[in-house]
Amino acid sequence: MSYPTPWQGGPLPGPGTPSMLASHADRERAVDVLRAGYGEGRLDHPEFEKRVARAYSARTVGELSLLVADLPQGPMAQPMTPHGPVPPAFLPRPQARTNGKALTSMVCGVLCVATGGLTGLPAVILGHMAQSEIRRTGEAGDGMALTGLVLGWLSVAGWLIFLGLFGLLAVVATSG
Repeated sequence: MSYPTPWQGGPLPGPGTPSMLASHADRERAVDVLRAGYGEGRLDHPEFEKRVARAYSARTVGELSLLVADLPQGPMAQPMTPHGPVPPAFLPRPQARTNGKALTSMVCGVLCVATGGLTGLPAVILGHMAQSEIRRTGEAGDGMALTGLVLGWLSVAGWLIFLGLFGLLAVVATSG
């Protein structure tokens, strides 16, 4: 069993308690809070200067806590995450599930070149179905669906032009 020492001021403190000696990082965090308070108009300039000087000369975390206690965003414990104390804005977002029809539409659109355009119509149909599902469910894959649609419609348009020219040639050949 340990006994409290005179400089700890009472029972043995745990980490982060007011009588723990302040580090340079602790002082800088307190000064950052003071700067934010001054920038928001919560402190006038003489008060700001006085508190900054006291922050840099503070010996314990408790002294720093008193300097910023009346300001928002004072010393607050940050929640622990699996990666340490990380603000939520910097945590990775969970990935949304990719729509299967969007992926299939894109594959059919890409295969239009290899199949001579035979997969163009399925790419268009699947692309429209995928976009509808994506809007309804919030799934990922809108870019894939759009790729399938563009390539599919290009293939369908190519086939229509080909068949139109073939029909025109057949009409010209029979009339001449």
